[in-house]
Amino acid sequence: MDRERNRFSGRASRYARVGGNMSGIAAKMVGARLFGGSLDHDENAADIARALGGLKGPLMKVAQLLSTIPDALPPEYAAELATLQSNAPPMGYPFVKRRMAAELGPDWLKRFARFDKEPAAAASLGQVHRALTHGGEEVACKLQYPDMDSAIEADLKQLGLIFSLHKRMRPGIDTSEIRVEIADRLREELDYRREARAARLYALTFADDPMIRVPEVHDDLSTRRLLTLGWLDGRRLLEFKEAPLAERNAIAHALFRAYWHPFADIGVIHGDPHLGNYTVFEEDGVPAGINLLDYGCIRIFPPSFVEGVVDLYEGLLHGEEARVVHAYETWGFKGLSKELIEILNIWARFIYGPILDDRVRSLADGTKPGEYGRREAFKVHQALKERGPVTVPREFVFMDRAAVGLGAVLLHLQAELNFFQIFQGELAAFPPEGVAARQGKALDAAGLPRP
Repeated sequence: MDRERNRFSGRASRYARVGGNMSGIAAKMVGARLFGGSLDHDENAADIARALGGLKGPLMKVAQLLSTIPDALPPEYAAELATLQSNAPPMGYPFVKRRMAAELGPDWLKRFARFDKEPAAAASLGQVHRALTHGGEEVACKLQYPDMDSAIEADLKQLGLIFSLHKRMRPGIDTSEIRVEIADRLREELDYRREARAARLYALTFADDPMIRVPEVHDDLSTRRLLTLGWLDGRRLLEFKEAPLAERNAIAHALFRAYWHPFADIGVIHGDPHLGNYTVFEEDGVPAGINLLDYGCIRIFPPSFVEGVVDLYEGLLHGEEARVVHAYETWGFKGLSKELIEILNIWARFIYGPILDDRVRSLADGTKPGEYGRREAFKVHQALKERGPVTVPREFVFMDRAAVGLGAVLLHLQAELNFFQIFQGELAAFPPEGVAARQGKALDAAGLPRP
């Protein structure tokens, strides 16, 4: 207990230092504006990245998320924050033993035939240990770090500072809804019982799909801060960068389906797709599909939002301006002028680009991976500075993050597919007007609340 308190006091001290540094940056910005001085945004962005980088906690996930939304932060700040990593130092085994005893009781080790002392992975909220049940099944035990409730609340205060800094620069985006959305999703991610239900939801959704595997939940070895799932063997995605095109295409097809199928079917997406959340399983030495490993950031959308996404897609595809406007209004955008709609369409055409184009193509389609989306983001940033601000509805945040994140993963594979035909197949199988009934049935079966 003393060590846990020390851990918290150390974190509190670290947050105090960061808060002081952030306040200093804010004072410098305000002074520049009041007294007509110049402000070096590149230097300021580097200062913020240095101030936040030492935390290695939930805020890093937030920073990386914000870097994908045009004008949520200035481009210089987004570029710096995008480089931050959220790898936390793992807990030592003596500390793990105390944490496991707190979750499963003093005889916790007897509930396993084997429990690996060294973590298999460590991230921003917790770490994973491989173990073996008495029934002979290999499992992954995800154990949350202590004090994460306090850490997230402290991180959210730092997020408020970041947004207040941006507000002083006359941004094109009102971030009030973004902040509320991020706060809700981060708090959800701390509840591993919800993640267990989300894993069941995905298991039901992909029950008949041989290319997508979802781990089994072990309820008897899970709590609010401990989640035990079946271990899925697989290789990292990056190991297939040089694989034959047919193999890369098969992996990319599975990734694309893992994103769009739950959305078209039941209005659900994985809001944090990145390389660490997937592995590739093989049969006879050939890639056969993907393992989905993490379900902490599953976003459930109201059926009306799903219908709006499809309306925007169809409106852009067929040049139906009224349908495009209706889609934005359905999402919750307000006070949109013709100019603002044209600005939003720049980003929408980028996000939808691969599924608007009925041909075999790579995702980047000739654009260098490091430049993917930057031109469009810059255009939106510049235009919103002149025409904004616009308030971004909260549902848009993780939809955008997921689309950009999926694109970043697919770019590594350089696959060549007809994304248009794949998406059209999902719409034909799961028309948007039926999403409410399908969603209600699936959420009830998984034990998740309806939006």
